[in-house]
Amino acid sequence: MISLNRRHFSLAGLSALAACGAPQPKRPQFKSYSGPPVTQVVVYKGQRRLHLVSGQTVLKSYDFGLGFQPIGHKQFEGDGKTPEGLYFIDRFNPRSRYHLSVGISYPNDRDRALAERLGRDPGGDIMFHGRGPEGNERVRKNRDWTAGCITVSDEEIEDIYAMLQPGVPVVIYS
Repeated sequence: MISLNRRHFSLAGLSALAACGAPQPKRPQFKSYSGPPVTQVVVYKGQRRLHLVSGQTVLKSYDFGLGFQPIGHKQFEGDGKTPEGLYFIDRFNPRSRYHLSVGISYPNDRDRALAERLGRDPGGDIMFHGRGPEGNERVRKNRDWTAGCITVSDEEIEDIYAMLQPGVPVVIYS
């Protein structure tokens, strides 16, 4: 019985030593959020103001930049406009070239139909995202520089990324 305990003790000690020297997998560092759930994102393009809302309460608000042609609803890929209407949070990209990004469900059926009438592709990949490594220089040159996305600072997208969940409605007004 004593040799069994010694054997277990020896194996446990060797396991502990092996674990100390083993490289630990690197996990991304993301902010966490434990407040009230965001039930809606409201975007006012003309005011350049984005609100994260829980029920009737605005939890956080941000200023932002838009696509390089900020006025009007996105009609097709390459027009530089940001969509207007009702969309939903549908994806998260922790490896975005713009720090972090949160996708919205553009194009919807209405957007596809409009682009089809124009004989064009509606485009896609409309996101809330940070500025990334070159973003601050772009913002200095022109506040509205994206292909149609909504851009905030890298620190702000970290908050937004933490606070949102898939399926949250996004209402974008002109």
